Amino acid sequence: MNSKRDKVSIIHDILLLIRSKDGEAGPTHIMYKANLSHQMLTDYLGEMIAKGFIAEKTNKALKRTYSITDKGHEFIKDYQTIRKFFDAYGL
Repeated sequence: MNSKRDKVSIIHDILLLIRSKDGEAGPTHIMYKANLSHQMLTDYLGEMIAKGFIAEKTNKALKRTYSITDKGHEFIKDYQTIRKFFDAYGL
């Protein structure tokens, strides 16, 4: 079965990816692991920064990385609570 992921699931996936990389990941890693196009990655990262879920950093070599914020950690926790609720009712 080939089901499309919704926006909230993709945001959750990105946050989990960043968290799994010790809280900091580069855009290429996120793009490939989350199975996103470059445009989709740019859109999601921009929105997640605007909402305060992640923060962008640039190191001395001018490479960008993204780290999860406290609000991003709260999103993961709340998403998992909601997911458990849906699963409990077979939704």
